[in-house]
Amino acid sequence: MIRLSRLILAFALLSMVLFLGPALLSQQFGPYPLMRNGDVFDLLTPLVLIPLYWLLFQIRRDLTPTQWEITAFLILAVLWVMGQGMHLGANSIGHLMEEMRNSDAYALTHFYDEVLSHTLWHAGIVGLSMLLLYRQWRNPFPEKAGTSGLTSVAGAIYGATFFGVIVEAGTTPLGIPFLVIVGLFGLVAGRQQWKSQPILAFFLVSSLVSLVLFAAWAIYWGGLPQFSEVGLIK
Repeated sequence: MIRLSRLILAFALLSMVLFLGPALLSQQFGPYPLMRNGDVFDLLTPLVLIPLYWLLFQIRRDLTPTQWEITAFLILAVLWVMGQGMHLGANSIGHLMEEMRNSDAYALTHFYDEVLSHTLWHAGIVGLSMLLLYRQWRNPFPEKAGTSGLTSVAGAIYGATFFGVIVEAGTTPLGIPFLVIVGLFGLVAGRQQWKSQPILAFFLVSSLVSLVLFAAWAIYWGGLPQFSEVGLIK
């Protein structure tokens, strides 16, 4: 239980760094200036996070996933990596095409960067999250084990990160329904299970934090604009 709580915290912290970090590293990459530092940093994202998803998926060393669960994990992981890789490449190229906005090449790059890649990537994120919740629901810990405060801290961190990622990507039609479903499920069906299911507790806290941030953002701006649209990031 303690091991899983620490793993959840590591997952939340690394998700925050790897999802949000590239947007803050806009300087040109010295050895190959056509790339930015954020592009190079983003190469680490699937290499770090997909193994963490797998460790969370296992829950405990003594629980063997079924064949269909492993197949579902592989399909969702491929979707996640395909979307992330497409975004990385198209976004990097798009930085060099600002003076070609009226060209077909720019339009196609923008579609890959802002529409298709975000949809595939975030569908993978949501899908893997649902799979982790399913695995945890079917394999609870003994209730007497209790939950760690690390789980709540991790949930708050991941909730803020998820809010930032979904807002900037413009995938709120995908992200917000997921948050509502998880929040309602955790508060209603899972309210007696928090002590025995740290992954459920983690996603419940993260969902509630994200929903509060979405509500505040929508009230302040009168909608859900991307950070780049209101000039907070470039």
